[in-house]
Amino acid sequence: MERPQNYRLHNGDKAPLPFAAAEYDARLTGLRKAMAGMGVQAAVLTSMQNIAYYSGFLYCSFGRPYALVVTATDSVTVSAGIDAGQPWRRCHGDNITYTDWGRDNFWLTVAQIAGTGRHIGFEGDHLTTERHARMRAVLHPATLTDIAPATMAQRMQKSPAEIELIRAGAAVADVGGYAIRDAVRAGVREIDVAMAGRDAMELEIARRFPDAEYRDTWVWFQSGLNTDGAHNPVTARVLQRGDILSLNTFPMISGYYTALERTMFVETVDAASLDIWQANVAAHEYGMSLLRPGVSCADVTARINDFLAERDLLQYRTFGYGHSFGVLSHYYGREAGLELREDIDTVLRPGMVISMEPMLTIPAGRPGAGGYREHDILVITGDGAENITGYPYGPDFNVIG
Repeated sequence: MERPQNYRLHNGDKAPLPFAAAEYDARLTGLRKAMAGMGVQAAVLTSMQNIAYYSGFLYCSFGRPYALVVTATDSVTVSAGIDAGQPWRRCHGDNITYTDWGRDNFWLTVAQIAGTGRHIGFEGDHLTTERHARMRAVLHPATLTDIAPATMAQRMQKSPAEIELIRAGAAVADVGGYAIRDAVRAGVREIDVAMAGRDAMELEIARRFPDAEYRDTWVWFQSGLNTDGAHNPVTARVLQRGDILSLNTFPMISGYYTALERTMFVETVDAASLDIWQANVAAHEYGMSLLRPGVSCADVTARINDFLAERDLLQYRTFGYGHSFGVLSHYYGREAGLELREDIDTVLRPGMVISMEPMLTIPAGRPGAGGYREHDILVITGDGAENITGYPYGPDFNVIG
């Protein structure tokens, strides 16, 4: 039996994508303009974030490579046979399936679309050294150009359609927050509270987006010492009266991430903790007031640093004050050019979406020990910023029980 390197499995009809065809065409036009400016004849995109951004298809790797190959005329996703027709149904443009029968069938299929001996663009922040070597060996590129920075710059500037989806995601995160608030009480476990928030969000996503695929929505709900880090996993710890809590809801809608993060306490909050909490809330409100077009990420960061330093709290800050939103997740994607950090000089522009999320971590054994974090999502407008997070922050609403 002759086994092919690849084939087209166009099984069934195209499914509704997160955005209209015109949205994907506009994104591809922007990419091709960047490619032309760099002399790139074919872009070989391999990351989940870029393939989803330009085609709508969010792949599941399980150790297999995937790609979106974009030329001046074509846009083709390259997927593994294990996925059958789903990648074609869920992508804008064409799809080719590569087979497992030969070691280099993925790259041979990419070469079939991109050509050999050409000027190739690739994602330097994504390809492993092994896959980079195979790309060179099979495509024999005349030149290789890292186009990841250009694609990131494009993704940082949101379209109106993207902003509407992000706005819906923020509303779903609020739904999860209220479900968590309802579940919090002394004697329940972190995992029980987290499941309540996750279930509420998944049901809300299905209600709002009946044609979507559902995966990856999650909650990090932490208590006591487990609040000291922003990304600490959920445990089975039982909540106790006076515990500090960290509410973190993360709905995922077609690859688009949104978040709600709040400090909470069970039944009561002691005086030392209340002082730290109120100071962090003040930093949060001050930070949000700084977000407007024309200001740089580094300048916002410096001003919040000064605010905390004046209160002798800067030493308890553990990371940057916010980041971009769009196609990203806890295991793929990051628009690192739009983060509120000292080393990022990006200037905010209308259409960008960014969080404000100061966090203070007081070590165990000290008064007020624990991690304090508030998180809102803001859309930069022509003259300021619109906060699209609705769930309240601060002690008046978040001392539960």
